[in-house]
Amino acid sequence: MRRLIGIGLLLVIGLPAQAQGQRPASFVDASTVVPGLVVEMRYFGSDNFVGRPIAGYEKPVCLLTTQAAQALAEVAHDLAPRGLRLKVFDCYRPKRAVAHFLRWAKAAEDPKTKETYYPDMDKRQLFAEGYISQRSGHSRGSTVDITLVDESGELDMGTPFDFLGPQSNLLDPAVSAQGHRHRMLLGAAMSKHGFRPYDKEWWHFTLQGEPFRDTYFDFPVR
Repeated sequence: MRRLIGIGLLLVIGLPAQAQGQRPASFVDASTVVPGLVVEMRYFGSDNFVGRPIAGYEKPVCLLTTQAAQALAEVAHDLAPRGLRLKVFDCYRPKRAVAHFLRWAKAAEDPKTKETYYPDMDKRQLFAEGYISQRSGHSRGSTVDITLVDESGELDMGTPFDFLGPQSNLLDPAVSAQGHRHRMLLGAAMSKHGFRPYDKEWWHFTLQGEPFRDTYFDFPVR
């Protein structure tokens, strides 16, 4: 079956029906599993690097595989005695959202979001530099974009979420001491329960042993 996604035809063969239709039973609303989870799904609204709601996000819900949600619950339990909670910016991401990112990256420059999200980057290079992927691990359902919050709000991580540039690299030497300390705290808590970090984005973690390593889903977030 061939599906037009705006940049050409992609051949989609052998995907299970649930990959493109209704949410599988193996996906859950993470807020019902993870205690104290703060949910701010950035791609449901306009506060993101594209500057508008992204295709496939019909509700601001954090969907994850059951395994990823349960592992995230263990992270939350560990952090609670320190007065810290988890906040997610993105969870499962439909393939149609990734196609939306690709169309945006290939379109003419739109200065609306550049200063905030990628001031030192040419948007046409964001895929080549690894800040956006043509096949996102988020579409497999076990990847989260996440940070830490306390009673005052988000902890300082050195850059905002989705800042597309080297300053967001996990071990960027230019980050403040406080930002580095908070990144390491988040990374240690996530790694303890099986999440693998992504070196270019301090907020991005994927569950090791994820259940759908080869399936990229496209059901909407709702």
